[in-house]
Amino acid sequence: MITQQLLQEYFSYEDGNLYREKVLGGEAVGKQAGWTTICNGVFYKKINVFRKTMYLHRAIFLWHHGYQPKVIDHLNGDSLDNRIENLRPATQSQNCANQRLKKNNTSGIKGVQFRKDTKRWTAHVMVNRKNISLGNFDSREEAAKAYEQGSKKYFGEFARPEASNRMVEKNTQ
Repeated sequence: MITQQLLQEYFSYEDGNLYREKVLGGEAVGKQAGWTTICNGVFYKKINVFRKTMYLHRAIFLWHHGYQPKVIDHLNGDSLDNRIENLRPATQSQNCANQRLKKNNTSGIKGVQFRKDTKRWTAHVMVNRKNISLGNFDSREEAAKAYEQGSKKYFGEFARPEASNRMVEKNTQ
């Protein structure tokens, strides 16, 4: 099992990266550990520790705090920014709330969609795998405002309504 003590013995931490302190797996001392990979269309860094592959953000969190929560959230949404001040423990629901706008989003606003059957805009949030409706609206902007309020209510500091706000501002200028 990989422990904080083991990580601190073999690696040093600096600005979101781990550096080799002892020879391990053929990599030279002082070399930045890890590589970049893609998981579900998102870039992450991974690292090998005693033939076990793990995400770099999980190793860094363990290096600093001595434990690994089930989910680790990147505050700024950048999965390659592994500075310890950018990492926090979260639930799966909180982590999803902090995601950016999906590429396949057709409304251009997170949590908002247009319903062709009712010809209205709807806003919703997903909390613990339950879809919570925030209402139906005549305009996309009203739905965006409802999503912003709803995400702050249900997710607090994990809410990322600014993804929808930028799209509304961009489209109204």
